[in-house]
Amino acid sequence: MIILKSAILGIIQGLTEFIPVSSSGHLILIPKLFGWHDEWMPGTTTGSTISTTALAFSVALHMGTLLALLVFFYREWIPLIKGFFTGFTTRPSAWNKHQRLAWILVLATIPAGVIGAAFGDAIEGHLSTPFWIAICLIVASFVMLAAQYFGSKARGMDHLGARDGFLIGTAQVFALAPGVSRSGITMSGGLFSGLDFEAAARFAFLLAAPVMAGTGIFQGAKLAKEGLPPDLLKIFLPGFVTAAIVGGITIKYMLKYLRKGNFTPFVIYRLAVGAAVLIILAVT
Repeated sequence: MIILKSAILGIIQGLTEFIPVSSSGHLILIPKLFGWHDEWMPGTTTGSTISTTALAFSVALHMGTLLALLVFFYREWIPLIKGFFTGFTTRPSAWNKHQRLAWILVLATIPAGVIGAAFGDAIEGHLSTPFWIAICLIVASFVMLAAQYFGSKARGMDHLGARDGFLIGTAQVFALAPGVSRSGITMSGGLFSGLDFEAAARFAFLLAAPVMAGTGIFQGAKLAKEGLPPDLLKIFLPGFVTAAIVGGITIKYMLKYLRKGNFTPFVIYRLAVGAAVLIILAVT
């Protein structure tokens, strides 16, 4: 049963990391819905902080979707990584498109990286309740709708500038709150910056990789100091594998779907889930 739970949560992570409905919110709500109370379940707290085993499992799931991102976009990562290093020896005014995009991604990573390192655990610890997840699902839905209808959606990713990257990266900070959705809020930031839907989605997915990698390294170092029981590997591995496989499939189909330029089905779903959670909390 433990392996099945891990695999199910990996599937949920692989789907909801790239569908703009909030992976962190679903990973907390689903176990509560099914009455799963294992200490490694995402969102499990000790006081006002996330428990060590819950944090470790969350990191494992995110490493699965990071692997999906690296494999799916490998043709883009190779020139971007090269562009990052050659950017040190080239004047910014002479950067090619790969150098420019690589450094825009670095710039966009800074806000969430800094705030996440300083306050991420506290934010997640205080907001990992069904009530706050429901509120974030609902509020971020209106942000997504506003981006869909009021964003100019006129530019491709080749026209993305440093200012745009920083604004999108700043928007990503709000995804530290479960229920917001990293992909949803960064795509919305891209639309408000003037990117078309496909470019906003592609940049949002690329931007997720350095943030996930940085979070994994930062949290992994903390977990290594605290120590974890070796038998946790058999719990984490099914979740990691299913998150990677489902994540790769989801990226492929989401990029195709978002060419239609329509958040509406996701907004309806988010509003329905948020409202349902609030109603359940009110009557129980």
